[in-house]
Amino acid sequence: MTAMPDWTWLGSLLDFCAVYYTTQLVRCAAFSFVLVGFVMLLRKKFFAERTFLKGMLWALFLVIPFLGRLKLFYENEAVFKATWRITAATTSWLWADRIYMAGILIAVICIFGKRLRLRKTVAKMESVMFENIRIYITDMNVTPFTVGLLKPKIVLPKIMVDNYNGMELKAIIQHEQTHIRLGHLWYGFAWDILRCILWINPFLTIFQKTFRADMEDICDRVCIQNSGKTAHEYGMVLLKSLKLLRSGMEDVPPAVTYAGEKDYTEMKRRMEEIAGFRPYRKKLCVCMVFSVFLLIMIALVAVHNHSYMRCNESHDIMVGKYGVKNEIVSCDIEELSEMISYDDEFVYVEREAFDDFLCQNNVEGDICIVFGGFYKLPGLGGAAEICYYERNSKDALVQIPYERMKENWYIKLFKML
Repeated sequence: MTAMPDWTWLGSLLDFCAVYYTTQLVRCAAFSFVLVGFVMLLRKKFFAERTFLKGMLWALFLVIPFLGRLKLFYENEAVFKATWRITAATTSWLWADRIYMAGILIAVICIFGKRLRLRKTVAKMESVMFENIRIYITDMNVTPFTVGLLKPKIVLPKIMVDNYNGMELKAIIQHEQTHIRLGHLWYGFAWDILRCILWINPFLTIFQKTFRADMEDICDRVCIQNSGKTAHEYGMVLLKSLKLLRSGMEDVPPAVTYAGEKDYTEMKRRMEEIAGFRPYRKKLCVCMVFSVFLLIMIALVAVHNHSYMRCNESHDIMVGKYGVKNEIVSCDIEELSEMISYDDEFVYVEREAFDDFLCQNNVEGDICIVFGGFYKLPGLGGAAEICYYERNSKDALVQIPYERMKENWYIKLFKML
């Protein structure tokens, strides 16, 4: 009979991934709770009348997914005391890590599954050309929306196409094109990713409507200024949609990007924003966007420089007994490094000093030396080189050859995680 392959390594690797990534993402989620409150406070107290600045505040969330490996979780006393229970839980409770990973999978299926179904639905729709722009027509009474990232498709309800004149349709299409040009589709995609990986923070879903409303307000302002129309004329085009579309839109696919006015309150708020339109200076807005982008890049570099790498070199040295019952004799790096050193081929042991060390610690039997290697996070995941010490050598400096683990494909995969 052919022996069955041993797949236990795969289960162990998946379990480690669950612990490793849950530990990081739960920390990120903790930061996201604070940032949600901070952003909402700034929006309400300081930037209530600053449409562009309100929208730019959401860019701060781009840094959140990269905070899980910060060194301050281990090296800053205050942060360590505040978070050590979380770290202890995620590194000890495998069942909780598995639940967290399952939550991410469910969120991905729910959120991005709707996106995929919507794309398939749009692909089957009738399309027409309007001023060299392909428009997809739907029989559903929904507000216009755009779907897709690399090849965005603009969708308009048939009732709107039949009842709007050319200028009104052009204004609606320009609005959707502005969303595309400003990158709002990508922002929405990034926000959905954030909702998936940090699903334990419900505020990311609760305030999704606020996030989208801010993007909508920015788009309205850009459209008004670029169209050459007055705010009143632009607003009247939007108001006309209320007479054409049904007020009940609960059946609209949630993945519809920036579908907009789903109720009277939202339309009222949006019309108030439009009514308060004042021309803005494009150069100033471009400078603000560039400044925010630069700040985010600086923040990401700072986070990278103050975080542990995916694979961190270890300089630890341990001496242990191996056999029926493995036992650590000593892991005093400072003491052992005076007797033991190593390079890429050999471990060098000062025999006399090391033998005295073994006698002082009453160590008998077979001895192994564990050294070097790497770790993923302090106390979480890693691997080390190993060699075996024989006491019958007469050399003052014992050279012990060893096989480096870097050639092992499993270790290479482990480092990449």
